[in-house]
Amino acid sequence: MMSLLLLGAASAQAQLASKKGMTLEAAKQIAAAAEAEARKNKWNVVIAIVDDGANLVYLQKMDETQIGSIEVAQEKARTAVKFKRPSKAFEDAVKGGRQVVLKLPGALPVEGGIPLMLDGRVVGAIGVSGVQSNEDGIIAAAGVEAFGKMK
Repeated sequence: MMSLLLLGAASAQAQLASKKGMTLEAAKQIAAAAEAEARKNKWNVVIAIVDDGANLVYLQKMDETQIGSIEVAQEKARTAVKFKRPSKAFEDAVKGGRQVVLKLPGALPVEGGIPLMLDGRVVGAIGVSGVQSNEDGIIAAAGVEAFGKMK
């Protein structure tokens, strides 16, 4: 009887996936790199880092950034995680006439959200809001670049 329980436990373990996840320390480093890019350009923004389930891990609002950008940065990051692509892809689709994109639940079609990929899997995303969307994208890309160096 005991051997059957042990065998069943071993089978259950074999079915579980092992995956890397976003840590607070990694999120802080990603945000620091994004903040450095924003400061270099004298842009005030909100930077949001989410995990692979689109849950907020870290958020920072630079001084003098409008409070509306708090939610927008988070939604850009969530869009990138949920759809495994930059939020700019949806902005480009809308610009190209694909208005149906506006009806996709959880898709914010504004540049500034980029997924954080590791070994072909999304482990989180960065979302930036506060300046022009292309500038938000530049800041987010700096965070992604820093993440790439952590691997």
